[in-house]
Amino acid sequence: MADIINKVQQSKLITIDLEKWIGEPDIRVFDLKDFLFMEMILKEKEFREKMEAHDWTQYEGAVLAVTCSTDAILPKWAYMLVAQYASPHAKEIFEGEKEQVLERLFFQRFDATDWSEFTDKFVLLKGCSKMNVPAGVYLEATRRLMPHVKKLMYGEACSNVPVYKKPKG
Repeated sequence: MADIINKVQQSKLITIDLEKWIGEPDIRVFDLKDFLFMEMILKEKEFREKMEAHDWTQYEGAVLAVTCSTDAILPKWAYMLVAQYASPHAKEIFEGEKEQVLERLFFQRFDATDWSEFTDKFVLLKGCSKMNVPAGVYLEATRRLMPHVKKLMYGEACSNVPVYKKPKG
């Protein structure tokens, strides 16, 4: 009886699981609408009082996504006050929705990556994961990998979609 050979394991394919690159960041949404009069109007005195009374310790060690889910027009200093109160507790603070903040965390990780380690390699960006990795993350990873890789694919090792192949010459 012949041995079963795992050709995927024997291949020169490097799989990048973006979900593992970032881990599971604790991103918490801070919605400014909850601090506005009728969820739409910023009254400075009330806003400042609510900011001061808020329990900021609940964001200890978390990444804070500061947003406003209503169409309120807010002055820039409102975000500055959030930074003032949240900074002693939150690990990082970004303006935007949760998905935008997740994308920025990926980009930070990308900035710290030495992409030359993938030079002339066959690379697969893993497609399935528990986390919903934003499309912009795949776009940016592709942009950064293309100058280095011999071939870039998307999906799973047993079933992938070719995305890029370095031209010969």
